Amino acid sequence: MCKFKDTTLGIKKLDFSLKRGAMAVFLTDGRVVIVPISMFPDIKRLTKAQREDYMIMDDQYFSFEKLSRIFSVKDVLSC
Repeated sequence: MCKFKDTTLGIKKLDFSLKRGAMAVFLTDGRVVIVPISMFPDIKRLTKAQREDYMIMDDQYFSFEKLSRIFSVKDVLSC
């Protein structure tokens, strides 16, 4: 897991419906980080339905059925 200020963080879920053009990342410590999808060009190119077809691996990584790239909690938080 990503260590951030003496806290171990993981990813619980992603949500693309909270704010247009943004991805909400729900963390295991209860916080929600909202990042612009423009930070992730590969994700931005996915359709709405394809964005909903994601998987979280080991609380640290996430990917999408239509992408071969794997993203991490570090990509979201820049830890």
